[in-house]
Amino acid sequence: MDKPVRRNYRHIEVRPIAGALGAEIRGVDIARPLEAEVVGEIQQAFLEHLVIFFRDQKLTPQAQLAFSRQFGEPMEYPQLKGLPECPLITPVVKLEHEVQNFGGLWHSDTTYLERPPMASMLYAVETPPFGGDTLFANQYLAYESLSEGLKQTLRSLVGVSTSTKANATKTREDRLRGDGLELKVLLARHPVVRTHPETKRKALYVNVGHTAHFEGWTEEESQPLLDFLFEHQVKPEFTCRCRWEPGTLAFWDNRCTQHNPVNDYQGYRRVMHRVTLAGDTPC
Repeated sequence: MDKPVRRNYRHIEVRPIAGALGAEIRGVDIARPLEAEVVGEIQQAFLEHLVIFFRDQKLTPQAQLAFSRQFGEPMEYPQLKGLPECPLITPVVKLEHEVQNFGGLWHSDTTYLERPPMASMLYAVETPPFGGDTLFANQYLAYESLSEGLKQTLRSLVGVSTSTKANATKTREDRLRGDGLELKVLLARHPVVRTHPETKRKALYVNVGHTAHFEGWTEEESQPLLDFLFEHQVKPEFTCRCRWEPGTLAFWDNRCTQHNPVNDYQGYRRVMHRVTLAGDTPC
């Protein structure tokens, strides 16, 4: 099993929050221009810990976008409208009267695209008094903990992802209706095991939100193995949990993690601003 290299940081403080993944980054104001050395250390922490958190930040949409551009190319989210004044910032909102939260199940972002995003940055603008946490899961560990026989089988498979899986579609209904939009039907094929282009580690790359079946297999044939993988890849020992407060920004690697926003704050409002960074074709 490949182990990530633990690095020393001179310009930022990195505090891991769980054994599997996740770290808080301290000692940096991301609303201000950053020196190249600081950006480099943040990038290293991102690759090492898969999801990193910045607390007590004061970000305008323009400042969040400027910060994100130091790590990748922002792209439009395919299913929702961006802010009028900043279209590359997508508001992720649950209102007091809404029952379902947006994206409220385990998933990797938009794997139904030919080139899924490299990463996402989510900034908390308004949070409920309790609840609304987000769970993250390490897909390197999910793959590495499988038997050699199953790894070999999975490396030969291609997963078919769709934007129209019933459970995922249900989580978007309120937001699409509120924005006056219709669901875009999108489909893509990706390897079930992908190699991270920067770390070269292998990660499990299926998710319950979007993966419908294996290429060349029927949905009925695919379901037993997919059900096993969906349960396996989010075992507690692979996860960490983010408790949001206004001013928190999370930056996660969509190529080797999944996330699940917990829908446990009925009757309260939650407003987040998201930037999505363009990615490559999984291989």
